Amino acid sequence: MKKPNWTAPLSLACFCMALAGALRAEDWTRPVEVTYDQKRCISFRARMSGPFLVVEGLPEPGWHTFAMDNTRRATEKLEGRKPLSLDLPTEIGVSHGLEQDGPWFQSPPKDFSKPELRWFSWGFEERALFATKVRRTGAGPARITVQGQVCTESVCRKVDVAILLPVSAADSKPGTTEVDLKTLVQVR
Repeated sequence: MKKPNWTAPLSLACFCMALAGALRAEDWTRPVEVTYDQKRCISFRARMSGPFLVVEGLPEPGWHTFAMDNTRRATEKLEGRKPLSLDLPTEIGVSHGLEQDGPWFQSPPKDFSKPELRWFSWGFEERALFATKVRRTGAGPARITVQGQVCTESVCRKVDVAILLPVSAADSKPGTTEVDLKTLVQVR
């Protein structure tokens, strides 16, 4: 009886695994979570879309996070008056292999303001996208930092996370992008 030749099926399996790895380079990074009382309150992940870095924030039900330009929007509404409190804006930093090469864009934020309380705030209760054009500056992996806060009606939790994005994911063709900037607003 002739022994089966496993070399060909193993080579095919290795090829398929390598191809799957190459296809995943365009996918989102693993989510990075912020927790409170051992429960997730928000997660963030990143990916490249053509020349754009896209960061997604996904608050859990009952939680919300804030716009990148939350402080500026509140200052404009307050017209020089002192606020009772200010919610921390979302801040995103890019380093180690990628450099920001344009303004930030974000999903249109929801107005959470309560003018009668002299409290002005804008943010996201559902999926929020943040995008900016970037250029490659090194071998990476790129480090994407997200800072800010996430809140319910009664509690807030600080956001301070880092996402590692393989720089090879930044090798997308410069003219192609899946980001529709028309659905986003430029951060003020």
